[in-house]
Amino acid sequence: MDALNDPLSTALFWLDYAAVAVFGATGALAAARRKHDIITFGFFAAITGVGGGTLRDLLIGAPVFWVQRPGYILACLAAATVVWMLGKRGWRFRALLWLDALGMAAYAVVGTAKALSLGVHPFTAVVMGVLTTAFGGVIRDVLAEEPNLLLRREIYITAALLGASVFAVLQLLGVGFWPAGIAGFVAAFGLRAAAIKLGWSLPGFAGGEDANPSPLAGEGGDRRSTDEGSR
Repeated sequence: MDALNDPLSTALFWLDYAAVAVFGATGALAAARRKHDIITFGFFAAITGVGGGTLRDLLIGAPVFWVQRPGYILACLAAATVVWMLGKRGWRFRALLWLDALGMAAYAVVGTAKALSLGVHPFTAVVMGVLTTAFGGVIRDVLAEEPNLLLRREIYITAALLGASVFAVLQLLGVGFWPAGIAGFVAAFGLRAAAIKLGWSLPGFAGGEDANPSPLAGEGGDRRSTDEGSR
């Protein structure tokens, strides 16, 4: 993010690190659910943490953010190490849900902000924000053999889209970075949190077959057995 100028650059820098670490932790937690070894923990954490940002940077023609900054990968590995050291805990699944929600909300804002700062059209910047949140989780779910988040009816992408849109619109209206960023984060996280607690999901096509229940579905909805219950 060297191309960004000062207070904005500093804010994005630290938000980016935080989001990468949180998403990295969700990758490690997914590995924990499958009882993988420490190397796989690190791999899951790294690919989940930097996957979305990598796609964003490639699409907007920016230098891939982590290539010259190994601290991003180290943050993912540190998150994986913490998850490994915590060992078997009954709250791991709940932690995965909420950490993923935090990472999604932060990355929706960070991804949109970086695209806007590089002169990308606001509509496309919102798309970049959503891709930043989604792609790492897609890779994580594929590697962990979980239902892909893009193929689930739960409210996740919608929450990222809301947060990115709120941030972009407020920036276009001249609102400062921090107020707009906080509003976008709260919008995305609030909608996702409500979906988790209340089991909200989007309606499916009436003539289609029922999708398999998601292991990351809201606490009020159906899902497969988790670490919190019997397998």
